[in-house]
Amino acid sequence: MDWKSALNGFKAYLRLEKSVSENTLEAYYHDVAMFQRFLEEKKYNLSPEKVELKNLQEFLVWIGESEIVARSQARLISGIRAFYKYLLMEDAIKQNPADLLELPKLPRKLPEVLSVEEIDMIIEQIDMSKPEGQRNKAMLEVLYCCGLRVSELVGLKISDVSFDEGYIRVIGKGNKQRIVPLGNGAAKFISIYMKGVRNHLSIKKGAEDILFLNRNGNKLSRVMVFLILQKLKEQAGLHKHISPHTFRHSFATHLVEGGADLRAVQEMLGHESITTTEIYTHLDREYLRDAILRFHPRK
Repeated sequence: MDWKSALNGFKAYLRLEKSVSENTLEAYYHDVAMFQRFLEEKKYNLSPEKVELKNLQEFLVWIGESEIVARSQARLISGIRAFYKYLLMEDAIKQNPADLLELPKLPRKLPEVLSVEEIDMIIEQIDMSKPEGQRNKAMLEVLYCCGLRVSELVGLKISDVSFDEGYIRVIGKGNKQRIVPLGNGAAKFISIYMKGVRNHLSIKKGAEDILFLNRNGNKLSRVMVFLILQKLKEQAGLHKHISPHTFRHSFATHLVEGGADLRAVQEMLGHESITTTEIYTHLDREYLRDAILRFHPRK
């Protein structure tokens, strides 16, 4: 098996069987291609099935000596692991050389979180006299009240919204579906936007069922949501680094601070593993520590 056919097969496997996003697919392809280039630079005439653990470990030393940060190194290793897992599944190899490959230790980075007051400050900057203002209001209410990823927000369909039952169906990573409760406030602003703005747009073919549209009647881009949020943040006078994902982090943190069950938060966020959700318990402890340091008389 040569590298070209192995990489093409890996790509097809990721796209068709694993249903990964195009971004993840390209990242994994790039990771394995980088390892291939490393072997070529070292003049190692090795096909994919001839690679041994020592070659992979030498590659780790090589990327460790470069300026590639630990988080990117971990991503590279994940891509290579996925590649050799695929080759093992296809019976192209009998033993996986990447099984014992260790990920670099990564510091746990706590995400930026907004307080309820700061979220209110941002949403209050929306000019409701403009059609896009009514859309933005509904959009940010859904983003915060449902804890969506920005890709899930812009892909949300009218047919995914159940006003009677009070929930939305979300298509998350890997085409996995989850049901998330829809608050009364978010439902109200969606209804106002749909009746007052969306119904009067000339909707492009293919976007008929998409909930949030731009002024041309097309699906909003993720970049557009980011730019809308940045403008509102500046108008509110906030100096934190804020993105649509900040609303998702804030949603989860506020639930945990309010005493929500971690399993329920995991379900609402669509996390495959509970360990991913557990970062919000760390955020909660940081919040409590900060409160003690600020207010306790014996601090």
